[in-house]
Amino acid sequence: MAKQLENIPHKPGVYKYYDKKGTILYVGKAKDLKKRVSSYWNNQNNASGKIKVLLSRIYKIEYIITNSEGDALLLENNLIKTLHPRYNILLKDDKTYPWIKVTNEEFPRIFKTRNYSPDGSHYFGPYPSVTMMYLLLELLQKLFQFRTCKLPLTYNTIQKNKFKVCLEYHIGNCKAPCIAKQHIEDYNEKIGLAIKVLKGELKPVKEYLLSKMNEYSEQLKFELAHEYKKKLELLDQYQSKSIIVNQNIHNIDVFSFDFKDKHYFINYVKIMHGSVVQSHNLILSPQLNETKEEIFYEGIMHIRNLFNSSSKEIIIPFDIDANFEQIKITIPKSGDKYKLLQLSFSNLNYFIHQYTLNKLKANYGNVNVRLLNQVKKDLQLDNLPVRMECFDNSHHQGDDLVASCVVFVNGKPAKNEYRHFKIKTVDIPDDFASMREVIYRRYKRLLEENLPLPHLIVIDGGKGQLSSALESLNKLDLINKIEIISIAKKLEEIYKPNISLPLYINKRSETLKLIQRIRNEAHRFAISFHRNLKTNHSHSSILDEIIGIGESTKTKLLKNFTSIDEISNASVETLKPLIGLHKAKIIWNFFHSI
Repeated sequence: MAKQLENIPHKPGVYKYYDKKGTILYVGKAKDLKKRVSSYWNNQNNASGKIKVLLSRIYKIEYIITNSEGDALLLENNLIKTLHPRYNILLKDDKTYPWIKVTNEEFPRIFKTRNYSPDGSHYFGPYPSVTMMYLLLELLQKLFQFRTCKLPLTYNTIQKNKFKVCLEYHIGNCKAPCIAKQHIEDYNEKIGLAIKVLKGELKPVKEYLLSKMNEYSEQLKFELAHEYKKKLELLDQYQSKSIIVNQNIHNIDVFSFDFKDKHYFINYVKIMHGSVVQSHNLILSPQLNETKEEIFYEGIMHIRNLFNSSSKEIIIPFDIDANFEQIKITIPKSGDKYKLLQLSFSNLNYFIHQYTLNKLKANYGNVNVRLLNQVKKDLQLDNLPVRMECFDNSHHQGDDLVASCVVFVNGKPAKNEYRHFKIKTVDIPDDFASMREVIYRRYKRLLEENLPLPHLIVIDGGKGQLSSALESLNKLDLINKIEIISIAKKLEEIYKPNISLPLYINKRSETLKLIQRIRNEAHRFAISFHRNLKTNHSHSSILDEIIGIGESTKTKLLKNFTSIDEISNASVETLKPLIGLHKAKIIWNFFHSI
């Protein structure tokens, strides 16, 4: 490997990692290939587990030198799309969005398509919202009455009188160019105006419609003038829905960015003459140790390629130290462009909220959004506490130290997920040490078995128990990944990490009632488990006197019979299937040899 690293030049380009079988593992770009590739091996000790696995599998390195970092990015994008390397950033955006196509014919047609091909036609989009695309097609049809048929219309075929008008002509949706009722010059002028609308260039279209309205009005052709007035009003209505800033702001791409629940989210808004003409959301999942700047850059370039953006200015919320060739980067702090950035963030936040909600519904069924939003607000949480787990310790005069974990989903107990624990590392009553142990054991197991973590942990206790739980979460690297509170008895104070003063929630609020309910349920379950242990101990003390009966046999008996009396009254035939004939006779003889 050292020999391969030596040969890599200090130039911009793309590098590829392969395993022994020749399978592509990763494709990356770099301003300086040698520095970038060498950094993986230079920082091995501090690398994440996933990077260490990648490095252990790399057998061959290939590189391609490019003229610039921009060329490297384009090549990297193409290679990732073609080769699908396992360790590259995952783009959760594999849908095929529709386009609006304006065909390259003598009498062009305008329609929806999902097949983008270099056939000389004009393509606009893609449109993530199919509804908005159909509304736009409907507007264009009302404004310009272009044909919707598939007839092979040319000047020559029309002159031969091959065609007849269809219903669209009779209901006013088409001007029948097929029988020469509309001249090719007039038809193509209307198509040109439709293209301007699709580009977001509404001003020249409005000027045209206004001039036609005035022209027919001066000629006293009031019906035609009224027709163009209605078209102008239609266009005004369309424009009023989309204008949000100064109309002089033209051809700008706006991007906002956020991280939540192991995913990066990007919103894109396209602005033409102060109007939003495109909006799109993208989800990215980092695979290695990519920085947020690298991921944001990848997302921006993916979206610009997807929408064939020609904008010469990009608005972003922070500097990402990337080379956008011949493109102006703006990071606004105020003014109209700042308003555009805030608009993008509003769209992004709504998308993240809906994405999170849909994910919760998929995992947990219908979510009680009203109640959980109230809990989130009152407890000052970052996420909806759909899944909550509460812990409590119990003992009796220092014996049988136990703990319980109860689970609530959507504000209701999920009893099949309750768990109890025998404390193993503590011999004397110590609430803090017991809490440390049970929290560590619970979440270590969930991580090892890849089971869902809760959105909120509730600890029955005060600051001390909360601190003990946090110590265990810190050992498992779960700090800031799971929210946690504790509730102290008497005053019902709510404690949170890194906040010295407790929260006092209205005694009548649904939030406090829910927290009290889950705390009381954890206490009940712990006490119940403790009582069962005490009962089993008293039973075991009698069974301990029977020579030839070990722990496993005693456990079987206590699980299958409700009391010692029931065991003593059982016949040999009843006991035989459970513990075998020999031990069944021993037990029967013990209770009947008086």
